[in-house]
Amino acid sequence: MWFDPICPWAWLTSRWLLEVERVRPIDVNFHVMSLSVLNEGRDLPEKYRDLMKTGWAPVRICVAAEQKYGPQVLRSLYTALGTRIHPGAEDRGPELYRAALADAGLDTALAEAGDSTEFDDALRASHDAGMKPVGMDVGTPVIHAPGPVDGQKIAFFGPVVTPAPKGEAAGRLWDGVLLVAGTPGFYEIKRTREERPIFD
Repeated sequence: MWFDPICPWAWLTSRWLLEVERVRPIDVNFHVMSLSVLNEGRDLPEKYRDLMKTGWAPVRICVAAEQKYGPQVLRSLYTALGTRIHPGAEDRGPELYRAALADAGLDTALAEAGDSTEFDDALRASHDAGMKPVGMDVGTPVIHAPGPVDGQKIAFFGPVVTPAPKGEAAGRLWDGVLLVAGTPGFYEIKRTREERPIFD
């Protein structure tokens, strides 16, 4: 799964995937994408433009941690960041980033990467690897998975769901998503979103 820590919908999808991991034979690996990178040069409403300016720090910190410790560290760091940002509703900033790094057992000095462009090439490479198979007209979450046919690889945006399903309900959603996304020529299923993210 490709995530940006600031996206509440990606957070819910990530919690669903971890639940799927309990009931289906899958191993979830996390990768970084960036809504700030995705939206560069786009004409955005002022409020969203401001959000994109503050979106650089958490993804840079994730990439810096990945470079130092390896990709497996993204699971615990994303969990730490997301728990504070989404259900915790804490203000994003250096204090939150240092606390999340500490929660994940990582060097809190990595918070300094949030204000640096040192890791931007690696960030863009990770972003492009996630987004290229699905196109640039979607955001996060993006999932790459084996398809329902042996040897098939699929990639898709979503699912966008709230609250995150638990137990066998999570497994059934996974089964259905793979079936739909693995159908040749299938592109979209959507309805108007009427609820805000529910973090429980």
